[in-house]
Amino acid sequence: MCKGLSSLPASCLERAKGMRVKLSHLAETHHRQKQSSRAQDGKAFQDLEALLNNKSALQAFHEFLLSEFSDENLRFWLACEDYSVSPSKTKACSIYERFINPDAPQEVNLDAETRDHLLSVGDSVCRDTFQQAQRRIYSLMAKDSFPRFLRSPHCMEAIKAF
Repeated sequence: MCKGLSSLPASCLERAKGMRVKLSHLAETHHRQKQSSRAQDGKAFQDLEALLNNKSALQAFHEFLLSEFSDENLRFWLACEDYSVSPSKTKACSIYERFINPDAPQEVNLDAETRDHLLSVGDSVCRDTFQQAQRRIYSLMAKDSFPRFLRSPHCMEAIKAF
């Protein structure tokens, strides 16, 4: 028969109490971190910049844009981000071919002045070659795509998933 806890040495009981305190502290800490993470994910939908810096939110935004056949602006913005981190002639040529040149497969909607400037740069590309165009596309996304995304079922589903 079990004699209960009274038959255990006092040192075992003290260690068990200490372990119980540590485990409850760990559980509380984990719960707080989980809530904090959810709150941060929820903030990802407050503005476009926060969304672009949150992997899950960015994925949901990209899926929304794909469903509307309008993901070229996001792809261009991401390509420019990649280029600014590690510029190379190959990346610059790829950006020109995919997004800038007339009849590019994913041509972005740039004003004539910005497009002409980019086309005139030619081979003399540098780290900030696409900076102005990237800002214009960001502005377009912030004014057009992002508000539509916030009203879409894609956004609602993504928020529920967080």
